[in-house]
Amino acid sequence: MAQAAAVAKAPGGASPPRRRKSATPRRLPYLLIAPAGLLMLGFIAYPVISVFYYSLQHFNPTKPWRNGFAGLDNFVTAFTNDPDFWRTLGFSLQWVVVQVVLQLLLGLGLALVVNQTFVGRGMARALVFSPWAVSGVLTSAVWMLLYNSQTGITRYLADMGIGTYGTSWLSDTATVFPAVVTAELWRGVPFFAILILADLQSVSKDLYEAAEVDGASRLRQFFHITLPHLKDAIILSTLLRAVWEFNNVDLLYTLTGGGPAGETTTLPLRIASIAVDSHDFGYASALTSIAFVILLFCSMIYLRLSKFGGEDK
Repeated sequence: MAQAAAVAKAPGGASPPRRRKSATPRRLPYLLIAPAGLLMLGFIAYPVISVFYYSLQHFNPTKPWRNGFAGLDNFVTAFTNDPDFWRTLGFSLQWVVVQVVLQLLLGLGLALVVNQTFVGRGMARALVFSPWAVSGVLTSAVWMLLYNSQTGITRYLADMGIGTYGTSWLSDTATVFPAVVTAELWRGVPFFAILILADLQSVSKDLYEAAEVDGASRLRQFFHITLPHLKDAIILSTLLRAVWEFNNVDLLYTLTGGGPAGETTTLPLRIASIAVDSHDFGYASALTSIAFVILLFCSMIYLRLSKFGGEDK
């Protein structure tokens, strides 16, 4: 004891100085992710800043004598002198609403089905999720073959006396929208089914058993147990899918090219046309900035109104 007391006290009765804990262990995780974080910041921040910069410029490489500072001229042109901007923006909103609502309903239904126990459930899940693994260009190629007027669906329907030979749903303004909606549904529904099914796996079976004991029907169980549990998954999946569908280019461009007569031209498709075909990068950047602000504002409002991540009262 005396020896321990002597060690514990320094000469003169003073306690030995305490060692300062190194801050390196606390900083180590941040140091490890710093390189990846800086790369991500560079790849994200630089394009965004460049787009906002060029949106304030007249920039057309094919007409360098017209290049220069434009101020807000590009934005004024978009809102006041470009009727195609409002038309394509309106179609983009229509496309997003129709796609997200239908994909959510169908994806929720499929998730509830494949969540049940039945023979061949593994194969059924694989078939449900398989379209999500197909690339957008390949999906477009498949549906172009299905919609082909000579060898596709319309040919077999004409053989059965439904419709006429040579009908092309993608070139008719009355049928092109349902046709492209169906093609995108085939690719988009599995996204909702995957996320919702993953969340369904975490619902405690005790809740359903207790509800059955209390005499609750399947419908009441769905609205009072299943849907509240899926709230955050549904909010997140609809938000992500809305952003992706708004920016959808590959399927619409490959199937219709924005036609016929501009019936399926979304705002991103028009931006791509202005930038690639007309080389007017200044005006295309202005439209991109407007689309960015619209998506950011709508996302913030949606998350605020839906109370994502909050507790239901």
